[in-house]
Amino acid sequence: RAYLRRLLLAGFFIAVMAGLTVSLGKETRLTPVPPMTFRPHHFLCALGYQGKGYDDAFTANMDEVVAKGLHQQGGDNTVITVTTSADVICQPCPHRRGQGCAKQAQIDALDARHAERLELKAGDELSWGAAKARIAAKVKSGDLSELCAGCGWLEAGMCEAALARLLAQSA
Repeated sequence: RAYLRRLLLAGFFIAVMAGLTVSLGKETRLTPVPPMTFRPHHFLCALGYQGKGYDDAFTANMDEVVAKGLHQQGGDNTVITVTTSADVICQPCPHRRGQGCAKQAQIDALDARHAERLELKAGDELSWGAAKARIAAKVKSGDLSELCAGCGWLEAGMCEAALARLLAQSA
């Protein structure tokens, strides 16, 4: 019996370390954790998010991904895979068109500038904590006017304020 208990605990530990969700109850099931994907410009969007969005569905999704996920305790450990198509943030966006966007040229330009500055390419994986460290090392106060040119959220000032907080914490 003690052997089975140790074996079960070892299996649980291995599953958790492998990125699997373990559901304990009458039965034990292992379920792969779905990968979180971000377009390059969404790393800074997630940093600056403060409860506002294009519509209710978009805002609710951002709340789940960012406010209740990345910005919570343990959120820095969340692994994010870089993509060049629609990501977890794009899913309910009213501008989404399949895996693309109604504003595709603008999004491609944003992604290109962010990918270059943050040294990101499709398929890269990094934790949210590593992403924040990279932002702090590579983006300085005032850089968002160039990096985020064309983004309607830039004028709201939330992103610059969030960047300033990150830079102050990293100093």
